[in-house]
Amino acid sequence: MKLLAFETATEACSVAVYVDGEVRERFEIAPRRHAELALPWAEQLLAEAGLARSQLDGVALSRGPGAFTGVRLAIAIAQGIALALDRPLLPVSTLAVLAAQVPPPAVLAGEGGCDVGAPHAILAAIDARMGEIYTGTFVRQGDGLQATTDETVIAPAEYRLPGDAVGWIGVGTGFAAGEGVLATSLQARFARIDAHALPHAADLAHLAVDAWHRGEAIAPERVEPAYLRNNVALTLEEQKALRARS
Repeated sequence: MKLLAFETATEACSVAVYVDGEVRERFEIAPRRHAELALPWAEQLLAEAGLARSQLDGVALSRGPGAFTGVRLAIAIAQGIALALDRPLLPVSTLAVLAAQVPPPAVLAGEGGCDVGAPHAILAAIDARMGEIYTGTFVRQGDGLQATTDETVIAPAEYRLPGDAVGWIGVGTGFAAGEGVLATSLQARFARIDAHALPHAADLAHLAVDAWHRGEAIAPERVEPAYLRNNVALTLEEQKALRARS
């Protein structure tokens, strides 16, 4: 299978080419440069893989939640390529892409302190700005990743972890948002937290392949972004309230 994957929903820009199990990726933390980098990287990666666009089976994209501009960019690029080639799209949750960084249980067990057979509960959190975070919970068992709650946008101090289990794994910039409120409040229930993790297109590509095998590819015109909130800017009153809390 051959896929091109675009991950531009955060401050990191990432593009990957997946060819029959092998992944090539470009990744850079490059705020406001995504539009400049994404397509040239895609062409470079296709050339390195010896692949023409016409040989692609589909195009994967990170559908959000994340930065509005970045989410729209990934959709526009992926949709344009897919329409030109008459290929399907594979939209994947940005939070799932982030959670996919957590290694399978067997790998973490080799690093010590984790049960090789136990599924791992993961909280992925992205800084949504404006005093909020995007969150989603997942469970990983073996190589599989499954969402266990709906994605939300919420103030870090208001977030409540489901259940009462411990040993969670946290990933994403949401753990550092608001002076690390989320990490501090939930620290006792986490085995590890990576507050600097950003989503990678390589992980997106692997999740997209899984989605393909589940029959989840869609026509390009059917793609929908996952914004989770409609407003991109705070009102003056909301800005004052946010400053008063900080």
